[in-house]
Amino acid sequence: MKKIIIFLLFLQWFIISPQFVINAEEKFEYSLKIDLLEKQLDVYKNNKVIKRYPIAIGSDLSPSPIGTYIITEKSKSWGGGFGSRWLGLNVPWGVYGIHGTNKPHLIGENVSSGCIRMQNKDVEELFEIIDIGTEVRIEGPVTGVGEGEYKNLSVGSKGNLVQLVQGRLKGLGLYNGDINGIYGVKTEEAVRTFQKQHNLSVNGVISFREYLLLGLLE
Repeated sequence: MKKIIIFLLFLQWFIISPQFVINAEEKFEYSLKIDLLEKQLDVYKNNKVIKRYPIAIGSDLSPSPIGTYIITEKSKSWGGGFGSRWLGLNVPWGVYGIHGTNKPHLIGENVSSGCIRMQNKDVEELFEIIDIGTEVRIEGPVTGVGEGEYKNLSVGSKGNLVQLVQGRLKGLGLYNGDINGIYGVKTEEAVRTFQKQHNLSVNGVISFREYLLLGLLE
């Protein structure tokens, strides 16, 4: 019994000791901010920018996801077009990440399928700094740009525009699924109901008229 009490006292001291608390805080003292308009990735430590890297981002029709995510995977073995390092993100509608490239001349362009590309030397440096669980905030035009701005949506569509539509339909009480950016059967059913209510062609497709009536266009 005496040994158990001593062990519990030691465990209590270990958990509340200053050194333990500091280490727990340090684990996620870093965060990332990605500015899609500036094509720039900033590394924050204790809310101060300590590194800044140029990046390449998604194209108009395959845009990079907007929102706040976390790093869920780190790998050195993806290779090929993914360069020398991979940092995976928990985007709900697909496989997206921050990675290197075998086409460094395209850094600064809108050319990827939605992932964030970096110079291999930069992503290798970032890989050593960032832990799994690190927050990544991606900022940019949620409604898309160029050919992808307010593009038509239907079953199989994915991305931030789908999230916007799902959120608006849920607010109207027409959609009871997850706001996950994936245009599935439940989303289509909600869109069809919305179209019936507004005397639109009932085809389950989001186009200019639906965006307008949903209040997503002015």
